[in-house]
Amino acid sequence: DAIILFDGKDLSKWKNASGGGEASWIINDDNSMTVTRNGGIETIEEFGSVQLHIEWKTPLKMEGKGQGRGNSGIMFQRRYEVQVLDSYNNRTYSNGQAGSIYKQLTPLVNSSKKPGEWQTYDIIFKAPVFNKNGEVESPAYITIFHNGVLIQNNSQIVGHIEHIGYPKYEAHSSKLPIKLQDHASLV
Repeated sequence: DAIILFDGKDLSKWKNASGGGEASWIINDDNSMTVTRNGGIETIEEFGSVQLHIEWKTPLKMEGKGQGRGNSGIMFQRRYEVQVLDSYNNRTYSNGQAGSIYKQLTPLVNSSKKPGEWQTYDIIFKAPVFNKNGEVESPAYITIFHNGVLIQNNSQIVGHIEHIGYPKYEAHSSKLPIKLQDHASLV
């Protein structure tokens, strides 16, 4: 019953996240896709609670440090971000490393592989529920396995990620796209 969002051949299940037009990431010879710096992409189909398997790798040749190394993210319902980052021998703030819920939750362990190696996330996302007044009836929760290692265990998400400031919930639709962030080079 799995929905395949990327089959290695085309981006027909994805659209440009900012304009809604065609997704313009590159499809590689090995059937992977690469960020093109033309904006993030998001699923055409919308999701609430979902289980997601994704495979990713950061570039083999890394330049920079901290958040400047293979930085990207997977955003559930356009707002709850699982950080993607080269966290192999790369210090950054704890809630900004690979597998963190960006600026909220630090992973239990860093299970990152070397740059250029394929990595996996198996993510179980439980969407928040809002009552008719727009108040949180049940917050979002997330469980993440990074390369087979449990790094988030039914962790409560405390709201929408803010770049500056504290997370907070704002009522939203029960189903929204999954977004892949265009932040830096990522295969």
